[in-house]
Amino acid sequence: MKKLDFVHETAIEHTKEKIRGDIRYYLQNKKTIPLFSDYETERSHYVEQIWINVWVNLASSQVPRAEKKQFLSARGYEVEGVDRKIINKLFRSEIKGYKPFPVQEWLLETFSGKTEQWAALYDKAREDYLKELQLQALNEMKKKCQSELEEMIDDLIREQQHLFYLQTRKMIADQLKEDIQSKVKYQRLDPYSIEETLVSQGAFQQQDYFTVGDFLVELTGSIQKVLNWNHYEYVYETYYDVYEAEIYQILSQVVPEKIKQTLPRELVVRYDLVVFDDVLINVCQDYITDLVENFCAYLTDELMADLLRLAQIPFEEELHQDIFITDMKQREQRKAEEKARLQRQKEEEARIVNEIFEMEYSPPGERNIRYVLHIGETNTGKTYQALQRMKQAPSGLYLAPLRLLALEVYDLLNEDGTPCSLKTGEEEKTTSGACHISCTVEMFHEKDFYHVVVIDEAQMISDKDRGFSWYKAITKVQADEVHIIASVNAREMLIGLLGNSEIDIIEYKRDTPLEVEKKEFKLKHVKKGDALICFSRKRVLETASRLQNDGHSVSMIYGSMPPETRKKQVLRFINGETNMVVATDAIGMGLNLPIRRIVFLENHKFDGTGRRLLKSQEVKQIAGRAGRKGLYAVGKVAFTEDIKKMETLLLQEDEPIHTFTIAPTSHVFERFQKYYRDLETFFSLWGKFKNPKGTKKASLSEEKELYRIIRGTELEARLSLTALYGLLHLPFSTREPDLIKQWKKTVESIVAGKELPEPKIKKGTLEELELSYKTVGLHLLFLYRLNRHTSALYWERIREEISDLIHEKLKIEVKKMRKRCRQCNKVLPWDHRYPICNSCYEIST
Repeated sequence: MKKLDFVHETAIEHTKEKIRGDIRYYLQNKKTIPLFSDYETERSHYVEQIWINVWVNLASSQVPRAEKKQFLSARGYEVEGVDRKIINKLFRSEIKGYKPFPVQEWLLETFSGKTEQWAALYDKAREDYLKELQLQALNEMKKKCQSELEEMIDDLIREQQHLFYLQTRKMIADQLKEDIQSKVKYQRLDPYSIEETLVSQGAFQQQDYFTVGDFLVELTGSIQKVLNWNHYEYVYETYYDVYEAEIYQILSQVVPEKIKQTLPRELVVRYDLVVFDDVLINVCQDYITDLVENFCAYLTDELMADLLRLAQIPFEEELHQDIFITDMKQREQRKAEEKARLQRQKEEEARIVNEIFEMEYSPPGERNIRYVLHIGETNTGKTYQALQRMKQAPSGLYLAPLRLLALEVYDLLNEDGTPCSLKTGEEEKTTSGACHISCTVEMFHEKDFYHVVVIDEAQMISDKDRGFSWYKAITKVQADEVHIIASVNAREMLIGLLGNSEIDIIEYKRDTPLEVEKKEFKLKHVKKGDALICFSRKRVLETASRLQNDGHSVSMIYGSMPPETRKKQVLRFINGETNMVVATDAIGMGLNLPIRRIVFLENHKFDGTGRRLLKSQEVKQIAGRAGRKGLYAVGKVAFTEDIKKMETLLLQEDEPIHTFTIAPTSHVFERFQKYYRDLETFFSLWGKFKNPKGTKKASLSEEKELYRIIRGTELEARLSLTALYGLLHLPFSTREPDLIKQWKKTVESIVAGKELPEPKIKKGTLEELELSYKTVGLHLLFLYRLNRHTSALYWERIREEISDLIHEKLKIEVKKMRKRCRQCNKVLPWDHRYPICNSCYEIST
């Protein structure tokens, strides 16, 4: 009964305080001090009731239900299975007699015979009572004053509103002139983030602003806290925010002062001066709020030149009234002229945008090229058949979605006796006598001719970041014969894109059917030939570690793994050194492995903005790797949960691709440079260019992010536009801060004519090795761009050594790896579903 006893003590203190309050109430309206015995006689019954009320209410609300049941059970009541309301009713009834507080005894002990204490209570009660009466009288006076003012003030403010605006206009004009002359202009490169420092653009230029509103959207450089619906957020402050507050301050002084001068004298002297001024300000507040809103709108519409000229003229009502009338008459004419000028500018810009962009992205007409579309599901031999045709041609080009696949085809053709060179941006391998080239799709050059070209994974034409490379290859290729390999959902879109060209379509079906297992997969069910799929590098390593510690031999594949390392991991599986694979969705593109069963350890993936359910095409692309033809009669697919939902995604008909991605080409830049020379304008026009129906524009987000780093610097000034864009367009991960720093330092060295800085190499952890591999890769991108092939060969050897180290490091580190809480680093059980431990989750919630 610990809680009950605690509440009992609290109730006693509450009762004492309530009785003291009752005594003050009893004494306050007595003109002479009564005796304590008088109070005791009149209020004895009431003070007893105070204890009962306080005690019962506190006990009912604060004592836990379990303790209430325990209390009633001790008194012979049956409480198990009894309704909560009945328990509460019984408890309130029984608790009244529990440890009664002797109110009368306490009262006599505290006040009886203590004349001085009683007198002090009386004096304080009377003092507070008289103050309350005075306050009531004051409030009555204010109420009456407010009533009289409200009857008159509406008309007075309406009559004086124009004068108020003229005064505000002049004072804001003075402030505006000072800000234009003394403040710095800022630009926010990212409109949605307040994390980065604003970029100073130097002094304001008056001629840049036609209306005051054009200036008010500028940033002051400060950050303010604002209420957005039911929460606060931090945003950049604009001059509109500053001037709105300034107008409020002006009107808060001007309006009450002017109204007071206008009111009848007898009304003003009828009330206490302090009371009158206080009431007048309160009555004016609602009107002032409306005036601020209206005046902000008026000033936003004013011409900048008019207000800056006004700043030199002292305020006289009649003079400023004449100026205002003149300005209003001329303003409409000047606005009409400005509108016409802007319309001409807009039309000219639209013409330029059309000339620069639109001609480039119209679907090609009939071309003297034979197109062969290889359409089908994953693992149906599409790429193999297309490559057989390319090998027979006098010259050929293979365009791969990944560097790994370019390497694979390069090796394959050379092993089959067809000399083939390699070009991926990060490496170039020239084979003697080769007329065939294997390269990544980004390396495609539209002016080169080949007898046969193979474009792989063409459904990626819809990818928001890379799709334009497929668009350019398909529409600009120079060849006798072009083989395009794509999934079923890209069929109609590709046919439409090729227009009236000669098209042959070869459709492929799986010889090995897919079968979804009906039971939910558990890791203990893993078998030889399985490929376990998850969607992060960390999860791949954790899963591989768990399996290896359980005695299994495992190969690993994930997106950031070097292609050479990935190739070695794949060969270990193919050659039987490992009996299973743990991989990300990187396995779904181009890798033909002897996989018996694909197991989805996750049904959701992070796509850059949030976790989402896998799409049907993603499930098919990955699941299609199960059931290598000639090894397995059936390809198995398993899921850890939601089997029916995932099977539906696997079996449902693909939604056709309706749009493809377009991006700037060399012809676009050639036309752009007829009019402009800076990339900032280019990015602006690219944003304004309305892409043709059925297309979407590449975001150019990585190019813009790099451009922000060197915008306005000497680097931009000393590089040609095409050279600068080529450096921005280098294919490396801008999500790595170290790579961005390396990119900037290298560009600085190129511009300064200095030796390129060597990439930093760390050989400690697996993560450091993988980053070192990327830094060398970026260095190679620059070397090949500068045609420094001799230096490139040295760094290719270094990169191969790093790749070997990564391969060996994987064998060692994965065995030692443990699943850990992302927040506190505590070791978690392997089957713990979440990235943080239960303790950290409870703290965060």
